[in-house]
Amino acid sequence: MNDLLTIALSKGRIFKETLPLLAQAGIEPVDDPETSRKLILDTSDAAVKLVIIRAADVPTYVEYGAADVGVAGKDVLLEHGGNGLYEPLDLGIARCRLMVAGPETAPASVRRLRIATKYVNSTRRFYADRQEQVEIIKLYGSMELAPIVGLADRIVDVVDTGNTLKANGLVPLEHIADISSRLVVNKASMKMKHERITKFIADLKAACHS
Repeated sequence: MNDLLTIALSKGRIFKETLPLLAQAGIEPVDDPETSRKLILDTSDAAVKLVIIRAADVPTYVEYGAADVGVAGKDVLLEHGGNGLYEPLDLGIARCRLMVAGPETAPASVRRLRIATKYVNSTRRFYADRQEQVEIIKLYGSMELAPIVGLADRIVDVVDTGNTLKANGLVPLEHIADISSRLVVNKASMKMKHERITKFIADLKAACHS
């Protein structure tokens, strides 16, 4: 079992953009991930399994050793904190930006700014660094709705094209971080399966630059 490599991935954009890199490293899922209901997928390499989980859970699975390695967006890693993880490789995929957004013109408010976001830790750090006190409201989706209905003054969210913001009358206001997907590695796995994981990192790095 020491040669078995378990890779945590999340469905969606990251998964689709990671598959070609894995294929160049000789790893392809046996089952169609779009139609299969399996959460653990066999691959063309008998010693490699893919574990399909929610994006926000990837760092946790890797940190606790339920997966040896994983692919997660930097937004998720910033929120998680990255304890117990190595982050050896920026895959350069699923690029976007973590931004503060809101109405282009907003009336001055006498109270603290209310910020709606699912990125609570990143938002708190951003405003703390600026020595601004804000009220953070945690939401899990449809951030753009919050300023429209008066729940929040601004939002912090990942922005790709900006079309969703524009369609809802919002604009990007401040840049927090550039986001791309990173390979993360469990620290114990790196010791126990050093040769296997080192080769995997090298294969992925070569795929990224091909």
